[in-house]
Amino acid sequence: MLAGDAVSVAPLLLGAVLDGRGVSVRLTEVEAYLGVGEDPGSHAFRGQTPRTAPMFAAPGTLYVYLSYGMHRCLNLVTGEAGTASAVLVRAGEVVAGIDEARARALAGRRPGADGAVPRVPDRDLARGPARLARALGVTLDDDGRMLADGAVDLAASPGPAPAIATGPRVGVAHPGGGDAYPWRFWIPGDPTVSAYRPGRGITRAR
Repeated sequence: MLAGDAVSVAPLLLGAVLDGRGVSVRLTEVEAYLGVGEDPGSHAFRGQTPRTAPMFAAPGTLYVYLSYGMHRCLNLVTGEAGTASAVLVRAGEVVAGIDEARARALAGRRPGADGAVPRVPDRDLARGPARLARALGVTLDDDGRMLADGAVDLAASPGPAPAIATGPRVGVAHPGGGDAYPWRFWIPGDPTVSAYRPGRGITRAR
């Protein structure tokens, strides 16, 4: 399933299930990122660094990074080693291990003014890349590991291929506008898909 460039592989992942540490998530939204000089929104755009080395590894490698210094995000490396092609898993539906996913969501929240920790609605447990990674129990120690190596595994969709919508990636600005990079794919109408927001003059590359 991961033998191809990220733009080709990403829509095939919709409906597939990621099995994490006691939690399974059916993917409803993903984004594709390509490699050096190809994709200004990619972490790999300017070349390989110690941080981005997993993006250049073999297909099935996990690339885990921190967003804004606090949120873990999970990518699945695709294509051939050395090409830096990866799919960011953006959102999904928890289909097994819901109690564990709820507990992880609560552990990541601050108490409200009344001292109570607000409950996360079930539809939001894996809605957005940070919540999805938290639901699966992904840590920075998983960066560079392979699928099925004790952290995360991938199972094909148990049902028919879903309908697919495509458009600009969330929070990523590009030269020429988002229409030049319609590499976000999602299942239309699914309530777990995250809200779209455009980029603000910066790219994901850094």
